[in-house]
Amino acid sequence: MPPKVRLTNPDRVYWPDIGLSKQGLADYYAAVWPRIRPHVTNRPVALLRCPEGTGDACFFQKHPWKGHGPQILTPVDPLNPDDPPLMAVRGLPGLTALVQGGALEIHTWQSRLDDLEHPDQIVMDLDPGEGVPWPAMLTAAREVRARLEAKGLAAFVKTSGGKGLHVLAPLRPSAAGDWAAVKAFTAGIARAMAADDPERYVATVSKALRAGRILVDYLRNGRNNTAIVAYGARARAGAPVSMPLAWEELGPDIGPAHFTVANAPERIAGTPDPWADFRRAATPLPKPG
Repeated sequence: MPPKVRLTNPDRVYWPDIGLSKQGLADYYAAVWPRIRPHVTNRPVALLRCPEGTGDACFFQKHPWKGHGPQILTPVDPLNPDDPPLMAVRGLPGLTALVQGGALEIHTWQSRLDDLEHPDQIVMDLDPGEGVPWPAMLTAAREVRARLEAKGLAAFVKTSGGKGLHVLAPLRPSAAGDWAAVKAFTAGIARAMAADDPERYVATVSKALRAGRILVDYLRNGRNNTAIVAYGARARAGAPVSMPLAWEELGPDIGPAHFTVANAPERIAGTPDPWADFRRAATPLPKPG
């Protein structure tokens, strides 16, 4: 067992707008550990680190830092053995060690350490451009769901903790479902939505095309690309979290940053896990065509 983590400066304020401290973030992850565990453990992570909190400099980091602590795993990337190692966690001490290191956001690969080259989930990131109303985002999420289900996949939805929604589909890793195949499949979904309704959707990140439209972002599905983990905190005002929802919960009363570090534990304690069947619902990547 890795040693327990001692937080240095536990009273350091990470979110000045609400007074949330390093200890408060660590307590949050301890409270939601049973829910976040299957989504964060044993897969590479990338971090948004803000060692002095959201009021100071933040930076994205994909490799371990000096003095990161033994609770954080540092596996070698087999395709890039000469590069700095990856990062991952196996248990709550590892997650707490990330908090100790100032990780205010935790983003994960779409594959696990034991099968890095075959993703076990896809994520479609719905990101609204300027002027897109929230009801349009709900329609977009339901359309992604319909397109995934038409291909034989199960679809699950969560808030991003930012401005949008994420629709995920669990995959059963297979030789036919490598990174190239998964990225091509998700690109096909995004481009089909943009072609069918170009006034509503775009599949390119060009900001010039995004005003009033929703970006259907499939680029989270490439090797070494990441998306915010379910139940993960965001380094934004109010400390919102990315919250899994049941499809019937998706409505105007729950906005993209509705759930926060403050209210998420109460929701989790009083609500059945809407993603309880996430892994059991996994199927292989559909064949092209």
